[in-house]
Amino acid sequence: MNNNRRRNFRGRQQKNGFRRRNISSGHSSNNHFSSNTGNKNFNRNGSMSNPLNLEKAISKFQQLAKDAQSSGDPVLVENYLQHADHYSRRLAEINIKNQNNNLEKEELKNHQADDKDVNQTN
Repeated sequence: MNNNRRRNFRGRQQKNGFRRRNISSGHSSNNHFSSNTGNKNFNRNGSMSNPLNLEKAISKFQQLAKDAQSSGDPVLVENYLQHADHYSRRLAEINIKNQNNNLEKEELKNHQADDKDVNQTN
């Protein structure tokens, strides 16, 4: 056996598959991509922002409340109705926000059209 040869040492890979990465390559310190553009309809805190998902959740909890009513559990009925009410309020907030954004876009578009008209007349 030749002990003079140098061995290329590779560290043992950890069980969880963690690898060190260069932070400057788009990763944050917790080893996640900082520019992650994944699912924009679901935030990590569990709040939904897609109106269609909210409508599904509202109808789901309303149906669960009906089922609980038919089984005779008033506490569960109230619980499900409170969940449905929460998602209804969330949907209303998003609709108002979308309406405001649409109004701002229209105003900006009209303002740009007015500026274009003024520039053409000069």
